[in-house]
Amino acid sequence: MPAVRGYEAEPCHRVTGKVGAGFRDAVAGLAPGLVLAVDGPVAVDWAAVTTGICDALAARDLTAKQIDLREHFAPWPDILARTASAVLEDDPDFAPLSRAGLADFFTGMPEPEAVEGTVTVVFGPGASLVPYDRLWYADLPKRYAEAGITGGTGRNLGQPAGTGAGTTRRLFYIDWPVLDRHRDALVPKVDLWLDTQESETPTWLTGPELRDALADLAGRPFRTRPTFNVTSWGGHWAQERLGFNREAANTALGYELIAPESGILVGTPDGPRVEVPLQALVALHPEDVLGEPVHSTFGTSFPIRFDYLDTVGGGNLSVHCHPQSDYMSRVFGWPYTQHETYYMMVGGPDRQVFLGLRDDADLTAFRREADRAVRDGVPFDIERYVQTFPAEQHQLFLIPGGTPHGSGEGNVVLEISATPYLYSLRFYDWLRKDRAGKPRPVHVGHAFENLDRARSGERVARELVQQPRTLRSGEGWREDLIGRLPEMFFEVRRLELAPDSVVDDDTDHRFHVINVVEGDGIRLETSGGHCQVLAYAETLTLPASVGAYRVRALGAGPVRYVKALVR
Repeated sequence: MPAVRGYEAEPCHRVTGKVGAGFRDAVAGLAPGLVLAVDGPVAVDWAAVTTGICDALAARDLTAKQIDLREHFAPWPDILARTASAVLEDDPDFAPLSRAGLADFFTGMPEPEAVEGTVTVVFGPGASLVPYDRLWYADLPKRYAEAGITGGTGRNLGQPAGTGAGTTRRLFYIDWPVLDRHRDALVPKVDLWLDTQESETPTWLTGPELRDALADLAGRPFRTRPTFNVTSWGGHWAQERLGFNREAANTALGYELIAPESGILVGTPDGPRVEVPLQALVALHPEDVLGEPVHSTFGTSFPIRFDYLDTVGGGNLSVHCHPQSDYMSRVFGWPYTQHETYYMMVGGPDRQVFLGLRDDADLTAFRREADRAVRDGVPFDIERYVQTFPAEQHQLFLIPGGTPHGSGEGNVVLEISATPYLYSLRFYDWLRKDRAGKPRPVHVGHAFENLDRARSGERVARELVQQPRTLRSGEGWREDLIGRLPEMFFEVRRLELAPDSVVDDDTDHRFHVINVVEGDGIRLETSGGHCQVLAYAETLTLPASVGAYRVRALGAGPVRYVKALVR
C-alpha cells in the first residue's frame, strides 16, 4: 500500500524520451547553411534565447545571422484596425475572441536565404511563417504573460515600445486565441520544443520525443501543474493546508485544471523537466483525450475546468453572473457558455453563498443601486436582491449562465465548471480597489443583459441546491449524483469509500476529472497498467481512452472524491 502523502505542487510525469537542458546540446544537430526558425509567444525573453543560441553555435565555431521577426510587425495602428471588432468596440474589459491569423500582424515578411558557413536564426512570434529548414518552438506558460501585463512590464502581440502599457483585454481575447491556434498547428512538425522558464538554460524535448510524450499522456491519467493567483478578496487556506505560495499575500484563485492555461510537467522529478500546454495535447489527440462524443461537440476545446476560490481569512467574492448561451456566442464569440458549480470543500452553517434572485427583488432598484455604486462609490445591501444559502461543507450549488452568485468569506469553493473562464459579469464588488488603487472593473450593463430573472425565489433552492441521489453502490462504497441540470452539458458525482474499500469504474468513451474532497487520498489503477496516487485536494484527468479503472481508498478514514463528466 503506498504511503499517504500531502498535496504535490509540481506533479511530474515520466516520459521515455530524454529531456535536455541548455543550448549547447540543443544546437548539436544544426549545420551551417540552414535556416532555423524559432517561434513562440510574445512574453519569451527573446534576447536571452537568441544570445544562448548564438553563443552555443559560436562554441562550435559556427557563426549566426539573426533576423528578428518582431521588426516586421505591421504598424501598431494597422494591427489595431485589423483586429478590431464592431462588437464591444469601446468596452474597456471585454472583446470578442479574435479570429485573426498571426500573419495578419505582419507587413512585408522577410525571405531568409541559406548562407554558406552560417546558421540563419529567424526568431520571434511568427518565425515559422517564413521559409525554414529547422523549426524550434520556444514556449513560456501563459501565467508569465499575464503577470507581465498586470505588472505593467508586458506588451501585447505586435505592440512596439512607446505605445503605452499592454492590456489584459487584448491579451485574453486577441493575443492568446491567435497564438494558441498558431502553436497548435506547429506541434505536429516542430523539431525542438523549448521550455524557457529558465531562459538562459532552457529545458527541451526533440519534436519526436515531444509527440511521443503527448501520445503517452493521451492514454494515461495525468495531473496538470497547479497555480495560485493573488486577488483582493483572497484567503489563506491553500497556504496553510496545502503549503502553496506561503510567501504570497494570499492564495485566492487556484487553477487545478484550466485548459487554456494549464501545463503538464514531463521528465523526472529531480531532473530536467518540460512544461507542455494541456491544449497542445488535446489538439494533437482530441479523440483519445476527450472521447469521440465529446470531440464531436466541442472540437479540440477541453470543456471542463477545476479551480479553487479561497476566501478563508479573505473577503466576499463579487456578486456576478456569467453569460447566457446566445450572448456568449453572439457577443463574446465562444460556442458554449460558462455554466458553473460550487462544491464547498470548506464552509459551514455560519458561512454563506450568494445564489439567485429573491422572489421580491425590485430589479429596477437593483440596477439603480448597482449603477450608483459604480458611478458614485455608494455601497448597498446586495442581499435585498440576491438570496444567500448556508455554505454547508460538501454541498454542491449549481450556477447556470445568467444566475447571480458569489462565495462569501471563509469558504473554499472547488469550482467545477465549463471552460470559458474570463467572463465574470459583476453586479457588485463591494467597492474594492485593485493593487494600483483603482476600482476593480464592474460590468453592470453586461450583467443585467444576461440576468436570468427566472432564477428566483423558491425555485433556486429546489433546482440549484440539489440533494444527493444514489446511482450505484457496493461493499464499502457509494456513488451519488450531486448536480445535474438539463441546460448544463456536464454533471457532478461524488463517490464515498470506507477505509480500504475498492470501486471499479470506466470512462466509457468520455473523459473524467476527479478531485479528492475528503480523506487522505486514493490509489487509482487503470486496465492499461498505470497507477496514480491522488492526495487530498489534488485533481486528476482521466482521458477517455483510459477505459476501465479501479479506485482504492487510502488512509485510516473514509474518503470522498468528486467526479465530473460531459453527459
